[in-house]
Amino acid sequence: MALTSQSKKGNSMTTTNTLESRETTTLIGSDKVEGTAVYGADEKKIGKIERVMLDKASGKVAYAVLSFGGFLGMGEDYYPTPWSLLKYDTKLGGYRASLTKDQLEKAPKYSQSTSWNWNRDNDRRVYDYYKTQPYWSAV
Repeated sequence: MALTSQSKKGNSMTTTNTLESRETTTLIGSDKVEGTAVYGADEKKIGKIERVMLDKASGKVAYAVLSFGGFLGMGEDYYPTPWSLLKYDTKLGGYRASLTKDQLEKAPKYSQSTSWNWNRDNDRRVYDYYKTQPYWSAV
């Protein structure tokens, strides 16, 4: 179902399809974030955003799940990464993280054959590994 907004201009009616507006100067649709490259501190690609995880109660972005490794989706590993570590870099056309490939490889991860238990213990494990303030305690 398309969301539309209508406004009267003179005697004519203008309709804008808001689903087509997946990006503005300050906002981006989640479907455009998924698949975006992530670069390390050295500007080399270290993965891509597989999905964005939101906290249901607060609405805060908790994680970007980065995918890395594998070939054609086989053998890929998935790394829950605190959203606060990613900054969009217009020059690179992707997100930059102050991480190295080596740091990412040692981070908490899961794969298609091993599921991830999205609980507070694993949340703490991830945020402790990256040494960053958890999203649930941020002001």
